[in-house]
Amino acid sequence: MEIRKLNSSDVEDYVRLRIEALRQNPEAFATTYEETVSIGHGALVQKTMEQLDSQESFTIGAFVEEKLVGVVAFIREQKTKMRHKGSVFAMYVTPSHRGKGIGKRLLEELIERAKKLNGLEQLHLTVVAKNEAAVQLYRSLGFEVYGNERKSMKYEGQYWDEWLMVRFLT
Repeated sequence: MEIRKLNSSDVEDYVRLRIEALRQNPEAFATTYEETVSIGHGALVQKTMEQLDSQESFTIGAFVEEKLVGVVAFIREQKTKMRHKGSVFAMYVTPSHRGKGIGKRLLEELIERAKKLNGLEQLHLTVVAKNEAAVQLYRSLGFEVYGNERKSMKYEGQYWDEWLMVRFLT
């Protein structure tokens, strides 16, 4: 397995995996599959290129036999008073590769890269409260629940609560 920061040559693989993630686990993401594909493939590729080329964000990918099977993304807050914080988002491992430690390896790499960013002190994320495997993974890496947003997301008449989690780097 290879764990590395994604670059412009990975855009098509990332878009494919992102669409899979939105189909497989719609409850885990604020964006819907329909919203994503409605912007069109070209616009989606362009948006992804901009995210991958940003100085204040990065996406880590896990490759098995040169196939992208997992991702996690980071973005740093832009406001002066909030630059000590960053967010972890878009975490996904394809179902056939879950339970093999890939998610943990992705997050470990993200945390190590984040620690190297000057002035960054906190990592924040949200997770669907019922996603016990994800909650356990985040806790195992030092994230703590500091809040519960009831009915945080609603889709097709169903609600999901989300836990707010933080990991202090200092």
